[in-house]
Amino acid sequence: MANKLRIAIVGGGIGGLATAAALRDAGHDLFIYEQADQFREIGAGVTLHPNATRLLDKLGFGDALRKIGSPTAGVRLMGATGEPIETGAPRGGVPLSDAGQGYNVHRAEFLDILSSALPSSRVRLGHRCADLIQDRRGITLTFENGAHATCDLVIGADGIRSVVRQRLGLDAPATSEGVMAYRGMVPVGKLPWAKDAQGLYLWMGAGRSFLCYPVSAGAYINMVAFVPTDRDSAESWSALGDLSALAAEYRGWDERVGQTIAALDETYVWGIYDRPSLPRWTVGNATLIGDAAHPMVPHLGQGAGQSIEDAYTLGILLKGASTDNLADRLARYERLRRDRTALVQSVARQAGQFYRTDFHDPAQRDATMAAWTKEVRWILEHDADAAALSEVEGSRA
Repeated sequence: MANKLRIAIVGGGIGGLATAAALRDAGHDLFIYEQADQFREIGAGVTLHPNATRLLDKLGFGDALRKIGSPTAGVRLMGATGEPIETGAPRGGVPLSDAGQGYNVHRAEFLDILSSALPSSRVRLGHRCADLIQDRRGITLTFENGAHATCDLVIGADGIRSVVRQRLGLDAPATSEGVMAYRGMVPVGKLPWAKDAQGLYLWMGAGRSFLCYPVSAGAYINMVAFVPTDRDSAESWSALGDLSALAAEYRGWDERVGQTIAALDETYVWGIYDRPSLPRWTVGNATLIGDAAHPMVPHLGQGAGQSIEDAYTLGILLKGASTDNLADRLARYERLRRDRTALVQSVARQAGQFYRTDFHDPAQRDATMAAWTKEVRWILEHDADAAALSEVEGSRA
C-alpha cells in the first residue's frame, strides 16, 4: 500500500482493541501501546446493545460473542420492595428495538475475544504514555519506561483519565454525580431467584438503584449498586468496598437485593463522574475514541457500544488513507461521531436520574421516562456502518 500510515493506538481496552480489529485489513502499520504488563481485567459485566453487536458480527466476532454472552432480553423495572413498575413498555421497562440481539458479557472474556484477533507482534505491553509531541515529521510518543515511538497518526483510546487528551489540551473538568457504585459478581448457583434470569433487573428507589444481569453465558450474575455519596471516590474500578456498608444501603429493599449482596465474596467501589462534551476530539494527526473522547455515566449501558461505533467508523474512514488526506478523514470521523455521542451522554444522565427517583405519582414517572426513552430506540437502531459508508460515498460524489 503506497504511503501506508504508521498508526499508534494508545490503550488496550475495549475501544483500542476494537479499533485494531476494525483496521486490521486496512493495510496500515499498526501498534497498540498498553500500560499494563498483560491484558487483564478484574470481574465486571458489560452490556453490548444491538448497535454494537451488529458491528462486532461484521468484524467476525459474532460466533464468539454468542458463546460468552447472555441475551439482554429487555429491562425489568421494579420498585425498592420488588413491585413491578409497569410503564407500558415490554417487560415493564425500557423498550429494546427490533434491530438485533444484544448481549451481557463478562468484560475479561470479551477482551480475550478482541485481543485474540490481534497478532502479539503488534502489541507493546508495559507502555504507559507520558507525552505526545507533533511536528512536521510526525508524532513522537514517549513512554514512562523510556521508550519512544514515531507515527503518522495517534488514536487515544486511553480512557477517562486519558493522557493523550491532556497532551492535546482537550481535557474537560469532571463533576461528581453525587453517586458511587458498588459492583461484584455472584455464581448463579448461589442465587435461587436468578436460576433462569434473562436480561436486566433494575430496582429503583430514593437516591439509589440496584442492577443485576447474567454474564458468562448465564453462569454469573453481575451486580452494580448506585448509592448517594457526599465524598470524592476514585474513578478506579479496583478499589475494594465494604460489604457491610453496601448491605446497610439497601436494608428494607426486596429480598432478592439482600440475597445478592449476602452472596458476594467481595465488592469494588468507584465514583461516578460526569464530563461535558468536548468541543473537538482531534488536534493535528491525533484523535480520541471511547471514554477518552466522550466519557459517559453508565446508566444507559452504552459506554462500550459507543467505543465500538467509534472504532468501526475509523476502520471505514481510514481505508486508503494517507498522510495527504488524513486530516480530511479525521474531520469526517469527528463530524459523524461527536453529535451522536453527545446525545447518548445526555440520555445516560437522564436515565440515571430517573432510576434513582422514588416516584409517588405513576403519571409523573411515565412522563419523565418518556422524555428520555424516545431517544433510546434511535440509539439502539443506529447503523454506524451505513453512516460511515454514506460519508465515504458522499466524499466521492
